[in-house]
Amino acid sequence: SVLSRYENQITILSDYLEEFPETDEPVWILGRQHHLNTDKSKLLLDISARLWFTYRRKFSPIGGTGPSSDAGWGCMLRCGQMMLAQALICRHLGRGEYYWQWEKHKKQPEEYHRILRCFLDRKDCCYSIHQMAQMGVGEGKSIGEWFGPNTVAQVLKKLALFDEWNSLAVYVSMDNTVVIEDIKKMCWSPPQSSGAAHSSAHLHRSALGRNKNTAGFCTGWKPLLLIIPLRLGINHINPVYIDAFKECFKMPQSLGALGGKPNNAYYFIGFLGNELIYLDPHTTQSFVDSEENGTVDDQSFHCQQAPHRMKIMNLDPSVALGFFCKEECDFDNWCSLVQKEILKQQSLRMFELVQKHPPHWPPFIPPTKPEVTTTGA
Repeated sequence: SVLSRYENQITILSDYLEEFPETDEPVWILGRQHHLNTDKSKLLLDISARLWFTYRRKFSPIGGTGPSSDAGWGCMLRCGQMMLAQALICRHLGRGEYYWQWEKHKKQPEEYHRILRCFLDRKDCCYSIHQMAQMGVGEGKSIGEWFGPNTVAQVLKKLALFDEWNSLAVYVSMDNTVVIEDIKKMCWSPPQSSGAAHSSAHLHRSALGRNKNTAGFCTGWKPLLLIIPLRLGINHINPVYIDAFKECFKMPQSLGALGGKPNNAYYFIGFLGNELIYLDPHTTQSFVDSEENGTVDDQSFHCQQAPHRMKIMNLDPSVALGFFCKEECDFDNWCSLVQKEILKQQSLRMFELVQKHPPHWPPFIPPTKPEVTTTGA
């Protein structure tokens, strides 16, 4: 009965912003700037368009005999799904003024429904709660155990290897360090001939800029999902990181951040002043399956309630930043923004961006799909 009070609390969009203060400060949502006093409706549409994944109940038991609901333990997995779903929307539907926007009861393109089907709570959907929970076992997490931001990043990295449709390269940074050389090695297609020939071809491409096919996409570049797990303090976030953290939400490549409070995960999508705006997975809804024609009743996958906010200083210091680079030029632009906006501070850096693979690290080997069939995943 307590849960039912929180289910299906749908409010009209015009009521959305009553909780926002009157201010001239801009609101940033995943790389887009909005102004409360001039384009409230666009801000509301932008927030409600994000895919919202929450606790669900009455799905088929995980592993055949496991839980049939993730209430109480699956919040970080749901946040990981939201970040990945945002990457897939950018991949297939675009992100920007003239691209796709979700509207209630409006017919959506097939790609949208196909993205949504990747996350349905079924064992045969590539990013379902079933697949994520079972892949987490390999990361030392029992089914039903709470994940942290780094664990969910590692799980997404592994599951993406089985996802041929989206063909993502998922890079999870190590030791607060992003290595440009390793990312470019991973995102370019595997060599068609000898390694030397591929190396030569890659240098040739780099020298000429980006070869584009008729559709305008960079030939051979696998779209990049970049996740940077961070520890921004010991028990509380260190104020020295706040400006750099907020700067990440301004980048056009931004996928927001995974984090929250101890055992309470949220998906952060933007900020206003010193408050973070987030989607909250802590609502339990019933399992939804796809229709016979492949479409999905998507009303419960978009948060049409007032967006939640929290003071940035209340954030747990364990977070994971997400970025999506569809083409190599997007990644190059991201590197430039990081150098300019994140690394310009001479004090504590939130993370490092280096050109070459550190010599004291083990060699970088791009992950490949395992040859053997993974039981249950």
